[in-house]
Amino acid sequence: MTLAPLRRPISMLRAFLDGGAAGGLVLMAAAAAALAVANSPLGGAYEAALHAYVGPLSVAHWINDGLMAIFFLLVGLEIKREMLDGQLSTWSRRILPGVAALGGMVVPALIYAALNWDNPATLRGWAIPAATDIAFALGVLSLLGDRVPTSLKIFLTALAIIDDLGAVIIIALFYTADLSTYDLAGAAAVVAALVVMNKRGVTALAPYLLLGALLWVLVLRSGVHATLAGVALALAIPLKPTPGKIDDMEQSPLHRLEHALHGFVPFVVIPIFGFANAGVSFAGMTTDALTDRLTLGVALGLLLGKLIGVFGSAALVIRLGYACLPARASWSQLLGVSMLCGIGFTMSLFIGLLAFASDVELQNEVKVGILLGSLTSGVVGWLILRVSKPEPALKPWPA
Repeated sequence: MTLAPLRRPISMLRAFLDGGAAGGLVLMAAAAAALAVANSPLGGAYEAALHAYVGPLSVAHWINDGLMAIFFLLVGLEIKREMLDGQLSTWSRRILPGVAALGGMVVPALIYAALNWDNPATLRGWAIPAATDIAFALGVLSLLGDRVPTSLKIFLTALAIIDDLGAVIIIALFYTADLSTYDLAGAAAVVAALVVMNKRGVTALAPYLLLGALLWVLVLRSGVHATLAGVALALAIPLKPTPGKIDDMEQSPLHRLEHALHGFVPFVVIPIFGFANAGVSFAGMTTDALTDRLTLGVALGLLLGKLIGVFGSAALVIRLGYACLPARASWSQLLGVSMLCGIGFTMSLFIGLLAFASDVELQNEVKVGILLGSLTSGVVGWLILRVSKPEPALKPWPA
């Protein structure tokens, strides 16, 4: 007796990426509204609301550490699916976004360090331009609709999540004052329990989500960025179909959870996150801040460092024959996506606040650099992708 082939559904994040500009438009509107409010008479109330405490955390922390953990859970689910059963299912396919992400972290940091090498006070911010803002970058891509092939969107998603994980590691190693050994040990124990449940074939979602909530609390208390808990939980969710429904991949725990998060994340989580983090006040900023080496280090690190690091690393891997361009993608489209990686916005702001927690003047210079680098990268990247054409023939990544 021959079993029918597994029915593999379209993943929820891919459906979002392939969709129209609705999600991106909502995100851009939220960011624009935040900038307008922060620079209006309501700016004080906006800041006060974000810093108001609800239980043990401020509203801003609930958004950045809580809601964004759900976003990273969805992204982690998609990355796992792509690595096991999709565009990233072989090492030859994984190497391209992995190497590109590494180059995109190293080169911006080097550019910043080169401009601030003789100033220990500002050199501390070397990691500010090293991160890509996945939400905003994907938002720009969504505005382009079908002009960008799905494989290139998956490439950016994989690159950005690796990039963000790198940023989380950097924060933990260089910008965390105190780490709780006990909470880290507890988090490791919860991850081990999740792995055991996966290995033993547990397919009910409730046990995973309950342990995931505990994992989030422990990671948050440990001093490590709490969004890492979302990724760790995603990697433990089984992709196998539910027993008794072996011919239907839609019933796998991973796809059921993706489906549940599909509408909530792009139209609730991401816009709230954008509104809470894009509200940068220009009060007190002068034109002198545009030429300061801290500002230039951040802006050029994002604008040029990301472009050189991502595109240069990807081109090197492709030319050496270890990978090839994503399906139907052209070199100019890869260039445009590399430019979009210069949108550092949220994570860059976060690292900047950590690096210069007690110096408001340096924080303002960081914000100017991030705005310049991110906005320029977003606009130029969009223009490049707007005029670029995909390859006419389907050219799959190597098996």
